[in-house]
Amino acid sequence: MPARYNTAMTRKTRNQPMESVVDPVVDENGYDRPSKSQIKREMLALQELGEALVALPKDALKRMPMPEKLDEAVREARRITDHEGKRRQLQYVGRVMRSLGEHETAALRAALDTYNGANRAQTARLHWIERTREQLLAEDSALTDFIRQHPDADPQEGRTLIRNARKEAQLGKPPRYFRELFRWIRDASGHEEAGPADGTDEADEDEDDDDEDRA
Repeated sequence: MPARYNTAMTRKTRNQPMESVVDPVVDENGYDRPSKSQIKREMLALQELGEALVALPKDALKRMPMPEKLDEAVREARRITDHEGKRRQLQYVGRVMRSLGEHETAALRAALDTYNGANRAQTARLHWIERTREQLLAEDSALTDFIRQHPDADPQEGRTLIRNARKEAQLGKPPRYFRELFRWIRDASGHEEAGPADGTDEADEDEDDDDEDRA
């Protein structure tokens, strides 16, 4: 029995140095796995942050506090249309992101969070105005409810716009009053920053940005 015990102890002692040879890097608590995982998460987060910058509309991108090297890398990624070329450029954007200081990445995250929050709020306002317009065109009683909720609105102007928008829709005319009704709702409800009266202007602007990026 003692011989077996000593053999087991010897085997355990012999195996211990091998564990250190496999991976000698440990954190302050003696564990290496959490620190590696944390590094990977941070690298992935920076890569995703860089890709989010590339995906921004041009007007929003101008408001991002990007250092010159990152700005150039992001704009180059936006210009590239080839799939493989774009993938390589996005990886380069990630490497540039990892070279930034903590204060620089923190500033970028804060700016991006501010943009996303404002964008979500603006989109919600836009959808509310569109729903309200549809209700006003579909139901006569909707105008009374709207005026009750927004007493500063001009009911006569609203009534005229609704009548003209219905008529132009029946005649297949361009939606002039349909768009003016949107603006009337926006102004009456205090939603001055809700965006264009329909999606066409915004879509055209995005296409123009893409064309300029590809130039």
